[in-house]
Amino acid sequence: MAGPFCAMQLADLGADVIKVENPEGGDSARDSAPFLDGESSPFIRLNRNKRSLAINLKEPEGKNVFRELVRSSDVIVENLRPGTMTDLELDYQKLSGLNPGLVYVAASGWGQTGPYSQLAGLDIMAQAMSGLMSITGEPDGGPIKVGVPICDLVCALYGTIGALAALRVREQTGRGQFIDVSLFEAGVSLEVWEAGRYFATGEIPGPLGSAHQTAAPYQAVHAADGFFTIGATTPRNWRSFCDVLGHAEWAEDERFKDNPSRHARRDVLIPMIEEVTSRKPRAFWVSQLQAAGVPCAEIQTYDQVSHDPQLQARAFFWKGRHSRLGDVEQIGSPIHFSETPVRQGSAGPVLGEHTSEVLRALGRSDAEISELKAKGVLGGT
Repeated sequence: MAGPFCAMQLADLGADVIKVENPEGGDSARDSAPFLDGESSPFIRLNRNKRSLAINLKEPEGKNVFRELVRSSDVIVENLRPGTMTDLELDYQKLSGLNPGLVYVAASGWGQTGPYSQLAGLDIMAQAMSGLMSITGEPDGGPIKVGVPICDLVCALYGTIGALAALRVREQTGRGQFIDVSLFEAGVSLEVWEAGRYFATGEIPGPLGSAHQTAAPYQAVHAADGFFTIGATTPRNWRSFCDVLGHAEWAEDERFKDNPSRHARRDVLIPMIEEVTSRKPRAFWVSQLQAAGVPCAEIQTYDQVSHDPQLQARAFFWKGRHSRLGDVEQIGSPIHFSETPVRQGSAGPVLGEHTSEVLRALGRSDAEISELKAKGVLGGT
């Protein structure tokens, strides 16, 4: 997901993103269930606001079309195994010769260099090797990955940041550059609290369930009908929290005088809290705590998220037009600009939907396009 999610960010911000796909099947994400009339539901969300060019990059004529595109492009994003683009003769060194201002983002599992560079690298491997899986889950449980492909997605965001920064540098130097981002390093980069503890004390962090690394109470706790989350970590919030629970004396208890003390005694504190909170439902506690200014929230499922009044009020979800399916619900961008709103255009394209359109823009005639399709160099419409 790293390459497509990175390019999706750029498309949302207004870039004309051309998704280059193999005519034989296209992006493997097109095979991801569930399907809507034969179209992958995840794919049409992940590839919104893009155009699809189906082209065989193993064919010399396909390479030439790609090079033509590069001459007028600002950014290339790819997440193939290191060396693949070199084998295709479409690596940064060659392409930058055609376009010195080219910004080239290469996302991979482990990075372009180093002993792991040629290993297959998927999100779960990066989560495992980065240490994320060693701190995720319950203390006595087995290894758990983060529910979303966090290394893929964060690597994509770093690729986006890198591309935008490189474009800014290009304004000053006139030259583009090569950007190497990896799932592995993206995962490690997130471990700020864990690194702070390990480098300071030598202690190896472990899983804490939903608890915070240094503060308490900051986790999910039992109510009568399930769980809700609390974050009573400041002195004021801790005192208000104790008042709401009917135990103002806890705020004066020497055992719980500050965050380090409460965190060190979670095994005592959390059962005390849950003995009270388990008597009434989540909605009651959330209402009471919010009224007292204590950070808290219910744990929503995705059907609840899709109807959340805050997201509805901010028009977070929108409908993108798909050429076969009509209007399709899309997840919004969390970036809200005052002057230049993010694009809310089309859903992800069908394979090769814009092949002829892109080739015509390059100056190819319909006869040339038809000939390349007949040779198997191009696919789509």
